[in-house]
Amino acid sequence: MQNQSFVKEFVLLGLSQNPNVEKILFVVFLFIYLATVWGNMMIVVTIVYSPALLSSPMYFFLIFLSLLDACTTSAVTPKMIIHYFYERKTISFECCMTQLFALHFFPGAEVIVLAAMAYDRYVAICKPLHYSSIMNRWLCGTLVGVAWVGGFLHGIIQIIFILQLPFCGPNVIDHFACDLFPLLKLACTDTHIFVILVFANSGSICIIIFSLLLVSYAVILFSLRAHSSEGKHKALSTCGSHITVVLLFFIPCLLLYARLTSPLFFEKEMFLFNVIFTPLLNPIVYTFRNKEMKNAIRKMWRRFRVSDQY
Repeated sequence: MQNQSFVKEFVLLGLSQNPNVEKILFVVFLFIYLATVWGNMMIVVTIVYSPALLSSPMYFFLIFLSLLDACTTSAVTPKMIIHYFYERKTISFECCMTQLFALHFFPGAEVIVLAAMAYDRYVAICKPLHYSSIMNRWLCGTLVGVAWVGGFLHGIIQIIFILQLPFCGPNVIDHFACDLFPLLKLACTDTHIFVILVFANSGSICIIIFSLLLVSYAVILFSLRAHSSEGKHKALSTCGSHITVVLLFFIPCLLLYARLTSPLFFEKEMFLFNVIFTPLLNPIVYTFRNKEMKNAIRKMWRRFRVSDQY
């Protein structure tokens, strides 16, 4: 079926139509965006400038997780912030499709990176003697490559879904960004089959990967019984950070896409948490709960201060 869209732009209703509330939201989201980008880039720079961390697969994956978080929030937040200067918030059809692709490309890659990080922790705790031989540079690079390719394919599939739909009338989206379900509601055709396809693609990926991650962490926690108390504490601290990030990412994902029912009344709030607040919280989780990261950040800043003096 060819796309017979006559819609050239969409109107986004955003989070509020109250000008006074929008001024507050502008300040809040500008601060959140700057803090998110700064926090994630700080993690990237810290690891890159710390050879001891960079040689560790866990922190190698963390670089890409931070980059993906920064890219995910950048796909939505700047446009949303700019819209607060306009009474009528519009987005062109092409820009809407680009945003839709980015919102599934980067999180799609992040799902695989999170799975790779879980596998890394499994090998480190359950097979410590074989860790260096299993988690070698070739495997780590391959997993990151698979993440980027997988995210790209996932994003392309979403675009193919939407481009099959005709948009010939309503163009007002009750949302602050272009996503699958808000766009499906505007299509001039029956979209039940597309809702099933969204569940089969995005929803099933969330369910399967989340289930595998839960099983892997259950195996890890079970195997910790044989470790010393010091080893348990270190492993639990590291795994605790991963589990927190996994929950922050997958719970909104499951609520948004792993359903065949009508839209949730708090869909915008879940989407907001998924693409704006989760990328902000991830750097906090990995820095405040990780002694190695905190020590590396202190050393990096000390080096910068010393270099500034000269």
